Amino acid sequence: MPELPEVETVKNELTPHIIGREFTGVTLFWDGIVKQPSATEFCSRLTGQKITGLARRGKYLITSLTSDEWLILHLKMSGSLLTSRDSSEPPKYTRAIMHLDNGTNILFRDPRKFGGMWLVPDSRRVIKKLGPEPLEADFTSQVLAQRLNHRQAPIKALLCDQSVIAGIGNMYADEALYAARIHPLRTGGSLSPDELIRLHCVIQQILWAAIRNKGASIVNYYRPGGETGTAHFEFKVAHGRGKNCTTCGGPIQRITVRNRGTYFCPKCQPEP
Repeated sequence: MPELPEVETVKNELTPHIIGREFTGVTLFWDGIVKQPSATEFCSRLTGQKITGLARRGKYLITSLTSDEWLILHLKMSGSLLTSRDSSEPPKYTRAIMHLDNGTNILFRDPRKFGGMWLVPDSRRVIKKLGPEPLEADFTSQVLAQRLNHRQAPIKALLCDQSVIAGIGNMYADEALYAARIHPLRTGGSLSPDELIRLHCVIQQILWAAIRNKGASIVNYYRPGGETGTAHFEFKVAHGRGKNCTTCGGPIQRITVRNRGTYFCPKCQPEP
């Protein structure tokens, strides 16, 4: 799943291609990718609008438009946004193409059909339940402690809960817990002050490193130009079943936490 580093990379690499450009049309191959309004209204209202900005909130891409409306996109499990100036047959699993006035096409490719697009007058309609951004200056270890205080859910599930912290998913939650030496089944409220400081620090370190490496291309993630990211080459445990821990040499194990596949080192992350 594209998580914060992947979506941030898409935002950074799309920006020079789209800011100031005008939508000249939309081609839909699957109407279900439009979540709001209707597919027909979405296409007609987006056409003719200019793009004034592109931002990320959690795992959402938020495009500001001249009409004061917002185009919001979520890549979900398998989505990619690709740029192309080629009018030939689009790649397999392309669900929508947004055409710009400079000849650039933005292709929304989504093999599993979980992604979505919204065109709304207020972006808060879509993103209002998101928690704080983990890379912002005001996300401190104290804020993390407040978000986890008295929580009895497993820490792995809490890190992936977008209402607790925005943008972290399976991969980077596993990596952060390994780096902090915290078992994924520990309850959020059980972490000590030192563990909270350590976890806060490694969350930011791991996310920034993944952004520098342009995200992790495990299965379906591609950057706008079609290139892959390299962040997964630095993973210590994520998707590492069958591999050995680089610290202790023991086997990486996989368990399920709240229906999420979870990778960890039993020796370095002892059970509570």
